[in-house]
Amino acid sequence: MEEFKQQIIGLGNRIGRIKENIQTEEATKTALIMPLIQILGYDVFNPEELVPEYVADVGIKKGEKIDYAILKGNEPVILIEAKSVKEELLKHDSQLFRYFGTTKAKFAILTNGIEYKFFTDLEEQNRMDQKPFFIINMVDLKDGDLVELAKFRKSVFDVDNVLNTASELKYSSEIKKFLFSQMESPSEDFIRVVLTDIFQGVKTKKVIDNFRELIKNSFNQFISEKVNEKLQKALNSSSSNNDNVSITDSAESKIEESTVDSKDSKVEIHTTEEELEGYVIVKLILKEELDSSRVFYRDNRSYFNVLLDDNIRKWICRLGFNGPKKYIQLNDESKTTYHIETVDDIMKYKKELIEIAKQFEPFVVKK
Repeated sequence: MEEFKQQIIGLGNRIGRIKENIQTEEATKTALIMPLIQILGYDVFNPEELVPEYVADVGIKKGEKIDYAILKGNEPVILIEAKSVKEELLKHDSQLFRYFGTTKAKFAILTNGIEYKFFTDLEEQNRMDQKPFFIINMVDLKDGDLVELAKFRKSVFDVDNVLNTASELKYSSEIKKFLFSQMESPSEDFIRVVLTDIFQGVKTKKVIDNFRELIKNSFNQFISEKVNEKLQKALNSSSSNNDNVSITDSAESKIEESTVDSKDSKVEIHTTEEELEGYVIVKLILKEELDSSRVFYRDNRSYFNVLLDDNIRKWICRLGFNGPKKYIQLNDESKTTYHIETVDDIMKYKKELIEIAKQFEPFVVKK
């Protein structure tokens, strides 16, 4: 499993590098899609395992072809419709929908080489669902995505096993999307549900509007507190003494949502779990040389600041995790910027981070 994960991550990194150089559908298939099929364990040159241009007649239309069909026992089990890396996938769902009903395949994949949408027939047997039960983005991989993708490896692929988890995956994804949308902009119905047990008066439109911002802020604060709690537990479990780094003190763990450009003063700042993890790593590095209570953070729209003494003029590094590529910028003479693959890569710059902190006065070395 670990080897599979590393292969997928490697492919994802490669896709990120070369995707801008790919212009056609055929190039997308060759450079992006077939390598993934190979990593899943299928022999792309064996017609008993993978058939390109698989014929899937639709009604009176004969000779309709799907880009790839993965076979098991001479029967298709997975259909793959490929589009150019330059194309969005939404408008092509109906085409795959037509193909699905003409074969015995229980899974269909729509992909442009970067995004993969997995479909099945949860709502009506032998009729492809309108919405995918699983989506994976090869340039934005999550640990959970790798676990689910691994179920499609040739060595372990079992139709019933994947179907058993497909329903949970699909609705879990929809629930998360809903909660995220409510966190960004609570709907009137959602506000009414929240107010059911905490406001006994009549829930007029004025009352709902008055509570909207409070509920939004409370929701975001709750998420931040849960992230902090998770990170604190991780720190506690990795330390064998009582000199643990605390990230939950109100003075240093609050999110400075007002730290934005003046022209964007109304922009909401949402500190991510990844940014907090980066902050903790920098804090642990500096903890070896100075009192960790001196290390703070401030988030803004463009980047995440790690500061000494909560002073914006004493910034140690800036973390950029909101764009397509992660980076760390050091407050050295050249303001050097390094692209990083994971948050853990911050450890590579341990020496530099300590040296940067030492340039600020007063620098009291930890005893």
